[in-house]
Amino acid sequence: MILIRSLLYLSSMVISTIIMAGLLSIVGWILPYRQRCQIANAWGGVNLWFLKLFCNLDYQIEGLEKIPESGAIVLAKHQSAWETMALRSLLPPEQAWVLKRELMWVPFFGWAAATVQPIAINRKAGRKAAKQVIDTGIERLKQKRLIVIFPEGTRVAPGQRKRYGMGGALLAEKTGAPVIPIAHNAGSFWKRRDIRKYPGTVIVKVGDPIPTTGRKAAEINQEVENWIETTMQQIQPQE
Repeated sequence: MILIRSLLYLSSMVISTIIMAGLLSIVGWILPYRQRCQIANAWGGVNLWFLKLFCNLDYQIEGLEKIPESGAIVLAKHQSAWETMALRSLLPPEQAWVLKRELMWVPFFGWAAATVQPIAINRKAGRKAAKQVIDTGIERLKQKRLIVIFPEGTRVAPGQRKRYGMGGALLAEKTGAPVIPIAHNAGSFWKRRDIRKYPGTVIVKVGDPIPTTGRKAAEINQEVENWIETTMQQIQPQE
């Protein structure tokens, strides 16, 4: 039944993405920016609802009130595709995501993503990618948007961790924008390279804003990593 339910969910996600991303791709460029973001957020919310309907997978979030409408940098754990939908839906609308540029080439999804002005980087570019995050991130913060980054850069299986990239911390050092850390255990229910979605409740915890004014990027990054990984130990189900 888990496989059948997961296939039903997959079908609903594909259909909703084609419809909503297609709409955004066509009319998004003539809509005000905030309305484009609201459509993108609605896409995330619809798919969270389908996930609960078909797979009995829900979520519980703690600390959402700590996230400001704009002017902050969100650094989140990355375990699955779940958080790409959930954070898009749950955070304030005007978000600028740092994502790999290859996603922009995906039909419908990538075309729609372009309308909400992400920071699309070449992850193999090293320092050039970090500079792009900083330069464009400064511009987006001036436009009163939230910057959303997965500092590990790729999905990491539960119980594992990767080196935290410095892009978000360098942006924080340059701007003094507060950093909001987010931990969650979605990877225990939506596993990498597995079509099955397991029932349960994803636990999401939002940390207190981390002040960055006058601090070095390495110090900021270490505090973010310590908070996220310590919190992961508390919320990660035992496999």
